[in-house]
Amino acid sequence: MKKYLLIAFLICTSFGAFAQKFAYVDTEYILKHLPEYKSALNQLDVASKQWQQQVDQNFSEIDRMYKAYQADQVLLTDDMRKRRENEIIEKEKQAKEFQRQKFGPDGDLFQSRVKLIKPIQDKVAEAIKQIAKGKYLDFIFDKSSEATMMIYASSSYDVSNDVIVKLGYKPGSANN
Repeated sequence: MKKYLLIAFLICTSFGAFAQKFAYVDTEYILKHLPEYKSALNQLDVASKQWQQQVDQNFSEIDRMYKAYQADQVLLTDDMRKRRENEIIEKEKQAKEFQRQKFGPDGDLFQSRVKLIKPIQDKVAEAIKQIAKGKYLDFIFDKSSEATMMIYASSSYDVSNDVIVKLGYKPGSANN
């Protein structure tokens, strides 16, 4: 009888040893509870609205210039017509450049977002990491992201080096 109990105990503990503990968080929900996040979003919103007003004004000016040009076109000499067309084209280039500087992929809005939001996200990520370690969790997923992103994983489950070795390469010597 003791033998059966010992076997049952070993089987139960071996299953427990392979069990991984998962959890999830909703970072969107968490961020909405942080006053500094709300403040950062408000700052970004104010800046975005100001820049958008300037963009709208620039394009309104271009539209006004174009309508005036169309109204005067029959009265203008070829030289005057080309000069006005060039003015409109130059103004449009400037407006598009301003729009790109403010709203482009490396624009001011993106840079401001990184500067204001990234430290808050890092703070949340660190808190999640500490909770994961404190509760002995192996993986934490973010349910608010579209692709169900993993935001914490215990390094003991990382098999990247094993894959590199299996492919015939040496880990830690990445060729950049």
